[in-house]
Amino acid sequence: MPRLTPDPKADTLTFRIDPQTKAAITAVARSEEKPVGELLRELVRGRIEEGHRRLFESEARRQSLEAAAAAKDPNSDEARVMHELEADLDEFDEWR
Repeated sequence: MPRLTPDPKADTLTFRIDPQTKAAITAVARSEEKPVGELLRELVRGRIEEGHRRLFESEARRQSLEAAAAAKDPNSDEARVMHELEADLDEFDEWR
């Protein structure tokens, strides 16, 4: 019999939920015309991607604050780059 799941190496996860939640999940799956398992996989993948995005944003913010702090020293490379960017932005604004 051929395998119907898209990933034959997937693990199975079993958990318990209350009957009302199960009914609600089943209703959503029906309304979206997909199996409950597919709906739950999509929800979990979305949550994982959201976590990765939050980590990325947090690290980007940390690096941005670090660069901004370094740019306060007028002799730093960061200050030089910021001045160049500001000059480019001013030139762009004049061009528009």
